[in-house]
Amino acid sequence: MILPDAAATESFGARLAAVVRPGDVITLSGPLGAGKTSIARGLLGALGLEEEAPSPTFAIVQPYAPPETRLPVMHVDLYRIEHVEELDELGLDEAREDSVLLIEWPERAPDRWPDALALTLDFAPDGGRRLTATVPTAWEGRWPLT
Repeated sequence: MILPDAAATESFGARLAAVVRPGDVITLSGPLGAGKTSIARGLLGALGLEEEAPSPTFAIVQPYAPPETRLPVMHVDLYRIEHVEELDELGLDEAREDSVLLIEWPERAPDRWPDALALTLDFAPDGGRRLTATVPTAWEGRWPLT
C-alpha cells in the first residue's frame, strides 16, 4: 500500500482504530522518519485522544485509557531498549489483556509478538511511504482495511 503523505499515514492509523480491540498487538517497523508515530497518532486521535500524541521515545511506554481514549492503548517505543530482558519490567504482557499494544521498533524484541499485525513502513521514491503488512489469523475479517 502506498501512503502518499503524512495526512494519508495518519488517516491509515484512524482506519486501524475502527477495527482494533483489547488484546491486539500492532507493531510498527521502519527507519527513522518513516511514519510510525504518524500511524500511532492517527489511531489514537480516532480513539478520542484530543491532543497530539507525543512519541514515546524517551518515556518508552505512553499509556492511554478511557475517558481519554475509547479503549486502553499502550504506545511503546523500543528504540532505546538495549536488552530484551528490559521488556519484562514494562508490564506489557499484563497490559495486553485489556489494552491495545502499539509497538514501535519491535525488532529490538524479535519474536516477542508473533501474533501481531506487523506493519512495515519504508520511503517510496516519490516521497510517500510504502506500507507492507504481515497479517495474523486474528486479523482475518478485519484486514484489509476499508
